[in-house]
Amino acid sequence: MTARIVVGYTATDAGADAVALGARLAAASDASLDVVVVLPADDRSVITPPDAGYDRYLRTQAAEWLADAVATIPDAVTHRSHVRYGESFAAGLITIADELDAAYIVVGAANGGMRGRHRLGTVATELLHSSDVPVALAPEGSRRIDPSTGISRVTAAIGTRPGAEALLSESVALASAAGAQLRILSLVTVDLPTSVDTGVIRIAGAAHADEVVAKARTTLPAGIDAEAVVARGDSIEDAVQHLGWEPGEIAVVGSSRLAQPRRLFLGSTAAKMLHELPVPMIVVPRTRTTEGGQR
Repeated sequence: MTARIVVGYTATDAGADAVALGARLAAASDASLDVVVVLPADDRSVITPPDAGYDRYLRTQAAEWLADAVATIPDAVTHRSHVRYGESFAAGLITIADELDAAYIVVGAANGGMRGRHRLGTVATELLHSSDVPVALAPEGSRRIDPSTGISRVTAAIGTRPGAEALLSESVALASAAGAQLRILSLVTVDLPTSVDTGVIRIAGAAHADEVVAKARTTLPAGIDAEAVVARGDSIEDAVQHLGWEPGEIAVVGSSRLAQPRRLFLGSTAAKMLHELPVPMIVVPRTRTTEGGQR
């Protein structure tokens, strides 16, 4: 069955960024795109009854926005558009993503972010605290990237905390589907206490990276390679800044160990990475499986 990717669209630059990233993901992994506008639910207010005329206007406006959005999607990408209602934009996206058994929910950065960087808005923040589906965050300016760029490399930031196995499986699946190189970024040096000897940290980081890469290579298809790098620097922000990032790269991180089962929660390490990353980031629930379901 063809995988499906849900894009949360608003008639803003952030919405255009989300559609552009969704189209790239869909084209690279042979998935279909579902572009969604979420309107306030009919029962949104017990004080002011809904106005039928205004609701018709909103739905007509939403259809026009969607028409503009899908016009930017390459012809080779199968796509559908939807107008949905929800208690919130994020809740509406989660509902349709669950209905479609979507592989990802894609949203853009908040307005005002630096080009190529992430700035979380209300919708993204709510998704990262409640979604049971991986969330792909499109940095500002994603709409300006040539759709033919595709996905050249998947970088999985993996430590030893709960969720590492699910994160590796999701990263391998994406790299395999996109025909992209897989890069393992070992976070062992970040996970270990600062009191540990520097030499021990380096040895542990190298050993962990080699172990994860070896595991990944057993499931990667022929022709797709995996490499390992160890996070180095005074902080995770420093490590991210000193890594090379390709225009067609996607970073994949896991949710916090404090997250509820089957839910996302952006942990401190991922949050620090997010502020420095010049590429899209996908956040994976720690109970995610390669089949797109949950344990």
